[in-house]
Amino acid sequence: MAILKTEELTYTYSPGTPFEKTAVDHVDLEIDEGAMIGVMGHTGSGKSTLIQHFNGLLKPTSGRVILDGRDIWENKKDIRSVRFQVGLVFQYPEYQIFEETVFKDIAFGPKNMGLSDAEIKRRVTETAHDIGLDEELLERSPFELSGGQKRRVAIAGVMAMEPRVLILDEPTAGLDPAGRDKILEHIKAYHKRAGNTILIVSHSMEDIAGFADKILVMNKAKLFCCDDTVKVFSRADEISRIGLDVPQITKVFGMLKEKGLDFGKEVFTVGYAKELLLRELAKKEGC
Repeated sequence: MAILKTEELTYTYSPGTPFEKTAVDHVDLEIDEGAMIGVMGHTGSGKSTLIQHFNGLLKPTSGRVILDGRDIWENKKDIRSVRFQVGLVFQYPEYQIFEETVFKDIAFGPKNMGLSDAEIKRRVTETAHDIGLDEELLERSPFELSGGQKRRVAIAGVMAMEPRVLILDEPTAGLDPAGRDKILEHIKAYHKRAGNTILIVSHSMEDIAGFADKILVMNKAKLFCCDDTVKVFSRADEISRIGLDVPQITKVFGMLKEKGLDFGKEVFTVGYAKELLLRELAKKEGC
């Protein structure tokens, strides 16, 4: 069942001026409840504008955004409650940290929801664990933490509101490979526990390939595709032509296919590639 839908969603910046530009153009989209979606697109493709419609930060020029069967702009007074249900974490969210302690920073959203102290404490503690923050850090100043830890504090602040849909815009931007992998693993673990819907915007097919059930690709303000990960990677040539780079391992297996070694399936993670190669070697040894 779809938790989020768009119908003919269109957004135009600076309409009626020489700077008029349509950033999202008649997009029809359905996002299933509980799915993990990777959102991709070249710079200027419209992906950032699209995700800002999902929690009402932007109002459509035309078309509709439907959350759980209801147009989010049906009643403007309800838009605040929409933002509790659809949490959005921007790039470099650590720059928005401002509280005295890690606990208070993570608790800021739940506190604004009017929750009890006991419920706030439960959510902060649980979410800190989900994102890999030791409990001993909760009483420390967030400004004493490393860059990766600050990033996790900021993400935890949105997670603690327990949104039905969590959107993360480039959550690994600027991190080293170890920090990037750590955050992605924690997000995967959180998704497994919470069972909510997660959308992760990324420029990296390598990052998205390992966890996304589906991949949504924007191109020149239009929806290029939104399909199962395997099906999207089967269109590697088309994806490359619109300016996106497929994972290196997919390219390697594409070259193997050209040379007559066809594994019959799309390969987009190193782990799966290893499994296929070991299986093939075992067959050869058994002959």
